Amino acid sequence: MKKILAIMAAALITASALVGCGNKGDAGKTGADGKKALKVGVALYKFDDTFISTVRKAIEEEAKAVGSKDGVEISLNFTDGQGQQAAQNDQIDTFITQKYDVLAVNMVDRTAASVIIDKAKQAGIPVVFFNREPVKEDMAKWDKLFYVGAKAEESGTMQGQMAADYWKKHPEADKNKDGKIQYVMLEGEPGHQDAILRTQFSIKALDEAGIKTEKLAGDTANWQRAQGQEKMGAWLSSFGDKIEVVFANNDDMALGAIEALKAAGYYTGDKFIPVVGVDATAPALDSLKENKLYGTVLNDAKNQGKAILNTAYSLAKKEDPSKFVEGITDGKYKWVPYQPVTKENAEKMK
Repeated sequence: MKKILAIMAAALITASALVGCGNKGDAGKTGADGKKALKVGVALYKFDDTFISTVRKAIEEEAKAVGSKDGVEISLNFTDGQGQQAAQNDQIDTFITQKYDVLAVNMVDRTAASVIIDKAKQAGIPVVFFNREPVKEDMAKWDKLFYVGAKAEESGTMQGQMAADYWKKHPEADKNKDGKIQYVMLEGEPGHQDAILRTQFSIKALDEAGIKTEKLAGDTANWQRAQGQEKMGAWLSSFGDKIEVVFANNDDMALGAIEALKAAGYYTGDKFIPVVGVDATAPALDSLKENKLYGTVLNDAKNQGKAILNTAYSLAKKEDPSKFVEGITDGKYKWVPYQPVTKENAEKMK
């Protein structure tokens, strides 16, 4: 009997401890270490995306800094959607069931935000979307919805301007002397606003610079380095030296294109094709310094991560994010500006 009573007493102590841990994440409640505690559910479209992994790191660093400054325990739970909207929906359902204080969501499919918004609104849990902007109609559904990102048309414009600068400085870039840029375009995933706008505005910038263009080929490579290499290899087989500029909607695809160019004998002697990407990831900056990647555009992951965390933090505390995050427009959008990057200023980006 004594053994049974001892076991029952231990079970009661364990149950009490578990309840204490459960309270740890409630807004305004106190955690085990005596600090106020907040739970933030962060749903990412893919863990292995180079840019998104950089944003994740920035969110983590800002949470530590803010938590230390304010004496608050900010508990972050990151989930990997693995590129599947159904999987991400299930992960967000779990956050809602577990009564997280706020959600930060990097949508797999930006057009599928409505279902998540309806559930979050019903549960009274605010949402900060980032990187993949829901459509305007969805963002208008509730006043507790915010978006953090960058205007993709700016990055496309900067890509086009860098290509125009190269064209004007290097007459030899016009290999067939026809006065036109023959280019190929590596596009991100279908339907993503960044892919659409970068593709459109990079060429628009060349048009506005008075440079005629001819598109030799374009295809989706889903932000992936391996797919970028595969597509570029096929285009080199088809077009060879007819290609005069390579545009890529992000750095990973640009670096894949460079691998294909290296395999075809480029970057030896004076054999060179300018490749421009977007994001200014660490591998891209290294490629710039090695005189392979010609240009990229800083997609400011650090400041986006800061804005995401601080917007979520203020919402979890039931405060107005615009009082803590500078530059929120239209009541719910925080736009972080891009910056062009070439070899000359690459070191400053690290």
